[in-house]
Amino acid sequence: MSDTATRAPDFRHLPWRALRDYYRGEFVASTQVNLAYRGQVMIWVVTSVIQPLVMIVVWQTVAGPSGTVGGYTAGQFVTYFAILMVVEHLTFIWLMWEFEWRIREGAFSPLLLRPIHPIHKDIIDNVSYKIIGLFGVLPGAILLMIVFGADLSGIRPLQLLAFIPALIGAAVLRFAIEWVLALSAFWLTKVSALNNLYFSVQLFLGGGFAPLAVMPAAFGVVAQWAPFSWSLAFPVEVAMGRRTGLDILYGYAMQAGWIVIAIIVLRLVWSRALRHYSAVGA
Repeated sequence: MSDTATRAPDFRHLPWRALRDYYRGEFVASTQVNLAYRGQVMIWVVTSVIQPLVMIVVWQTVAGPSGTVGGYTAGQFVTYFAILMVVEHLTFIWLMWEFEWRIREGAFSPLLLRPIHPIHKDIIDNVSYKIIGLFGVLPGAILLMIVFGADLSGIRPLQLLAFIPALIGAAVLRFAIEWVLALSAFWLTKVSALNNLYFSVQLFLGGGFAPLAVMPAAFGVVAQWAPFSWSLAFPVEVAMGRRTGLDILYGYAMQAGWIVIAIIVLRLVWSRALRHYSAVGA
């Protein structure tokens, strides 16, 4: 085991003012990096349009000009996948792929020597990237709605207000779950197979392939109790007005419950990962 891991500081007692200053400074630095490599950011943004574009064409064709599938018309499919594109951008993280490199190349050791938990830098980098990328994703979503004739009849101001906490809850939940998944790199030499399995499950049970109302009933039952739909489909359904009243509050509660579980698991796995960590090349 690396000496770096055994000397990892106690992150719980960092003063609030120091943490605030760190977030401010690191956010500025991270934003400057994203702006310096804005070409790369825009390439990622452009590629993020491909999946919703394909899904819109497929499900519009299935629904037909005047038909419905699972309660969705062709125009509502456009709205669903356009909003989903924005939600996906604002909730996803890429760290499951990066942790393997960090550990293999010894890049994790310098992070452990800092008097602050590495998760804070990952949060800041993620938020900075999403803000920069939103300048491309949001116009792309609007363009999809215009070109393919989105049905916005279910969207109301109150629904958009309810959408904001649903989106924040989804982002926190997905970040916590996928950071736990990233920690598997401390035990596995290659994590690509596990990551691909996770994203396949997320695609179907999260509502990325199709609205959950379109899927078989068994999918809906599983999705109701799994965390995936609460981190992806739920905010979209709130924005579209397909969830109202107590159903929205129930969704918030499910998000909060899964966030608590994910954070508990994260803390347990993190402590074990540090004891298992062996630095390579640093």
